[in-house]
Amino acid sequence: MAKYRKKPVVIEAIQFKDNPRTLAEISKFMNGTSRPVRVSYDDPEKPTMLIETLEGVMRADVGDYIIKGVKGECYPCKPDIFKQTYEKV
Repeated sequence: MAKYRKKPVVIEAIQFKDNPRTLAEISKFMNGTSRPVRVSYDDPEKPTMLIETLEGVMRADVGDYIIKGVKGECYPCKPDIFKQTYEKV
């Protein structure tokens, strides 16, 4: 079996926090505009954001990172995986 290493790629990311300032930043980050992002408060204790990705719709929980991929696509990433995979540049 062959082993592979992930190529070093610089990405942009923002952490999902449930406050108006961060939601506006996420909207601009994801859409390139200041259109509001959709956050579900069906469970007020656990707001979630639905993000359309290349693989379908994915859910981001508060604290997750929203990553912009190499093709400009956005997707969520859990904080523990993000910290294991990425470092600030």
